[in-house]
Amino acid sequence: MAKKDKPENPEEAAATEAASPPTGSKTRKRAAQEETRDANSPAEWAKSIVIALALFLFLRTFIIQTFVITSGSMEDTLLVGDMLVVNRVGIGSRIPGTDIRIPGYSEPRLNDVLVFDPPHEETLKLIKRLIGMPGDTLEMRNRALYRNGQLVDEPYVVHSGNPDEGHPWMEWQKSYLASTVDPRTYSPTRDTWGPIVLPEDRYFMLGDNREASLDSRYWGILEGWRLEGRAVFTYFSYNKGSYRPFPWIREIRWGRIFQGID
Repeated sequence: MAKKDKPENPEEAAATEAASPPTGSKTRKRAAQEETRDANSPAEWAKSIVIALALFLFLRTFIIQTFVITSGSMEDTLLVGDMLVVNRVGIGSRIPGTDIRIPGYSEPRLNDVLVFDPPHEETLKLIKRLIGMPGDTLEMRNRALYRNGQLVDEPYVVHSGNPDEGHPWMEWQKSYLASTVDPRTYSPTRDTWGPIVLPEDRYFMLGDNREASLDSRYWGILEGWRLEGRAVFTYFSYNKGSYRPFPWIREIRWGRIFQGID
């Protein structure tokens, strides 16, 4: 029987093994290279982008959204240039393009600062304070708000020297007047109106900057499905009205960043 030649020394044996790697090692190396090529392929990149976009849209539609303050109707609670995080899952989210809501883990509460879809403008989103719930009787007398006959303490409200005024839009209130009011003689103004009674699933919104806010006094009460989410905190803020160059860098309101909203 023939005998296999052996290397003359151990160093030759090690060199021979290194020059001829096992077949299994070659297979694993080739598979790893193919996996790397697959992961870098255009199809894999496209799949990753689609998944990331779908996740972003899901979070944006049903979990959280951002909102930028562009008017002074909620001063001093919210300032022009504030950028907010809005919790959409708290009170439920509306499926886009429908009136269907996914239930949230809580209900809208009095004094919540809410983002909503107003009835007078389809493409507009507003943010105001919830001051009237279904079944409430609301009235304002010379700028003082009454709910169910009781004066409401409103420490968040800002008043200005603007004179009182009426508006044709306020005629909607005649359909919801309390039984003690004659609709034929009813003449509401911005600062004196009501009492009106909110029916089931209807909400009343007011701006904190009371004489500078276009709110439920004018365009009416909200159906529940129009509520979009509860404002939680300010994640960034800067003086948007500044005339200095680059105000988003030079006019940052550091004290408002990550400030909660009450």
